[in-house]
Amino acid sequence: MIKDITIGQYVPGDSFIHKLDPRTKILISLLFIVQLFLIKGFLGYIFALAFIVCTVAIAKLSPRYLYKGLKPVFALITITALINLFMIDGKELIWEWGFLKIYKEGLTTAVFMVLRLIFLIMGTSLLTLTTSPIELTDGIEKLLNPFKKLGLPAHELAMMMTIALRFIPTLMDETDKIMKAQMARGADFDSGNLINKAKSLIPLLVPLFISSFRRADELAMAMEARCYRGGEGRTRMKQLKMHSRDSVAFITFFILAIASVMINYI
Repeated sequence: MIKDITIGQYVPGDSFIHKLDPRTKILISLLFIVQLFLIKGFLGYIFALAFIVCTVAIAKLSPRYLYKGLKPVFALITITALINLFMIDGKELIWEWGFLKIYKEGLTTAVFMVLRLIFLIMGTSLLTLTTSPIELTDGIEKLLNPFKKLGLPAHELAMMMTIALRFIPTLMDETDKIMKAQMARGADFDSGNLINKAKSLIPLLVPLFISSFRRADELAMAMEARCYRGGEGRTRMKQLKMHSRDSVAFITFFILAIASVMINYI
């Protein structure tokens, strides 16, 4: 389960999607998230599914990466579906057993929420799977540059977000190693009720926190040793530059997003 988390992982490649400017991919990802919350019908989600399938095919990614990213949040998706299924009232009753009632409105909302969460996770995973951490940092910083006039530390924010994403897989590997070491010493993380399972995580969390603080201290020392002083006067070996493929990709997705939203009103 720990190794199934794909957020923050990067799969090198030479596809059309990999070659896109990181700013284009970040903007498309943001618009995709907005699109998911504006869609009101099943036809709109077909457009979202088509976008994900086409992106995976063009990027030459294995679908198992997206499936692995969904496995750790299956419980969250299930809980969200059940809450919407039984807590939303409506006019058309579908099923009733005691105090449990399922209305057509609740069923529709539950399906929409499940689809929305699944596509949200898939869309954000595609961004990190096809964009290296360095490109992601540069892209976020470039997009935040106009806010520097308002006193926003664009470079520092971009660096923090990218480091956080970059170290998610590292922390997951560290968690897996600590868990296996504790299990070899007789620790049991599976049996017992919810309270016992929570108590069994204490031997896992303490060394994980210590390891995380030690890794953060080592990273800070390494950056200090390389005279890191933030973004002022900082140069880059590779400058970001928009190409015609970025315009094609953005315009194509924008048309697809508008169509998926407007189809609800036609």
